[in-house]
Amino acid sequence: MVIGMATKKVTITLDQEQLDRVRALVDAGTAPSVSGFVQHAVAVALDDVAGWGALLAEALRETGGALSDDERTWADGVLGVTKRHGRPAA
Repeated sequence: MVIGMATKKVTITLDQEQLDRVRALVDAGTAPSVSGFVQHAVAVALDDVAGWGALLAEALRETGGALSDDERTWADGVLGVTKRHGRPAA
């Protein structure tokens, strides 16, 4: 648990192999606890998303702005992405 930060207990689902690997890290002293490992992983993932978002925003500024519907459809096709919530995922 992180001292000084408000925390909330939640339930997550992991593959058994992932959980075994996390527990092995805890047993080896590489991670403080399963919760500590997950908190760190979430923080890294959030930083990663923010970094990619900033990189994408800069790339869009340099190339003329957001994707058009046709460009988005093309990108989804190239990436093999299916639609989410009624709109392309790209």
